[in-house]
Amino acid sequence: MSAFDIQAVRAQFPILSREVNGYPLAYLDNAASAQKPEAVIDAMAGQMRSSFANVHRGLHTMANETTDAFEAARAKVATFLNAPSPDNIVFTRGATEALNLSAYGLAHMIQPGDEIVITQMEHHSNIVPWHFLRERYGAVLKFIPVLPDGSLDMKIFRETIGSKTKIVSAVYMSNVLGTINPIAEIARWAKAAGAVMIADGTQAAVHLDVDVQALGVDLFAMTGHKLYGPTAIGALYGTTDILDRMQPFNGGGEMIEDVYMDRITYADAPAKFEAGTPPILEAIGLGAAIDWFSQYDMADVHQHEMACYHAARDGLRELNSVRIFGETPDKGPVLAFNLEGAHAHDVAQIMDKYGVAVRAGQHCTQPLMEAMGVHSTVRASFGIYNTLEEADRFIAAVKKAAVFLG
Repeated sequence: MSAFDIQAVRAQFPILSREVNGYPLAYLDNAASAQKPEAVIDAMAGQMRSSFANVHRGLHTMANETTDAFEAARAKVATFLNAPSPDNIVFTRGATEALNLSAYGLAHMIQPGDEIVITQMEHHSNIVPWHFLRERYGAVLKFIPVLPDGSLDMKIFRETIGSKTKIVSAVYMSNVLGTINPIAEIARWAKAAGAVMIADGTQAAVHLDVDVQALGVDLFAMTGHKLYGPTAIGALYGTTDILDRMQPFNGGGEMIEDVYMDRITYADAPAKFEAGTPPILEAIGLGAAIDWFSQYDMADVHQHEMACYHAARDGLRELNSVRIFGETPDKGPVLAFNLEGAHAHDVAQIMDKYGVAVRAGQHCTQPLMEAMGVHSTVRASFGIYNTLEEADRFIAAVKKAAVFLG
C-alpha cells in the first residue's frame, strides 16, 4: 500500500465501530493487547471451516494442508524478523513463555556466582524467570538503573557487564516509558564478555523495523496479540548455535527423535522446543497478522502513531496536575502519566465513562514503579488505527477526570 489511509485501516477492524457507555470507542490500550483486523479473523475461521487437522506426520490431505499453513506462518515470522531460516523460529504461547524457555534452556550453563544483567524497566516476564535461576542455581541478578528521563544509565550498563556475566537480557522498547534501548550496542558488549544476549521484543516488533541479525542478539522474544494477531501465540528467535545448546522446556510428542526405556534423543530445533499439539490456529492467525501488517510502510505507521502520541502528550503538558513518565527524544507511542492526588485506577475508570480505554496499574513493572517513586500509572498506548481525534478525546477525558477527582 503506497499511502497510509487511516480510515481505510480502521474499516478493517470490526470492533472499532462499537460504542462504550454511549461514546465511540477510543481504544488506547494497545501495549496490553491490540484489536484484530478482518484478515486475521477470516484466516482462523477459514482454516476451521475448510481444512483443519493436527499438524506433522499426517498422511491425509487435511493434515498436510494444515501443516503447510502452520509452517508457512513460521516462515512469515522468520521473514518479519529477518531470521536466517524458519528453523530459527520456535513457536511459543507468547513472549512470556519465550523468555521462560530462554531461562530454562540456558539454566544448565549457570554456576553459583554467575551474573545475569537485566534492567529496572523490564516487564516481570523478563525478571521472574531470572529470579528462578537466582533461587535454584545461585545466579546473581544485577539491575541497570533507569535515569529520570526514562533512559538506561548506559555508563553503568557498560561497566556492569564483565567476566562473570553469563546472560544479558534487556527490553528493546519499554511497555511503560516507550524508551527504545540500543540493543545492538548492548549486544556487542555482551558478546565481548562471552555472554548470551536476549532481547524482549514484545513492543518493538509492533513499532520498529526489527532485524535480529543486525541487532546481533542470540535470542529475541515476541508475541502475537500485540501485533494485531491472536492471543496464546508468540515466537522465540534463536541463533542455530544457541538453540542447539539450550535444553528443551517441555517433554512429549514432536520434540523427540527416539524414545527408549533407558534413553531419549531430541529432535533438532525448532521441534525440540515444541512438545505436543502446537497452537495451530493461532500460528496461522499470527501469519495472517504479519501479512496484513506488512502491507504498510513501517515509517508511515510510525509517523502516524507518533503524531497521535505527541498530540496526546502535548495536551497533557498543558495540565499542571499531570506528571509524565518517560520523555526520551527517540521513543515509541506509549504515554504513561499520573494526575496529582488521584489514583491511577480512578482516572482510568472515569475515562472509560467517555469511551476512552486506557490501562492503569503497575503494568507488570514493579521495580520500575519503585525506581520512579510511584505505585502505579495511567498508560495510553497508540496503534496503527488510532486517530488524532482520539488523542483529543483522550485529553478531554483526562480533563474530566481531573475536575472530578480534583
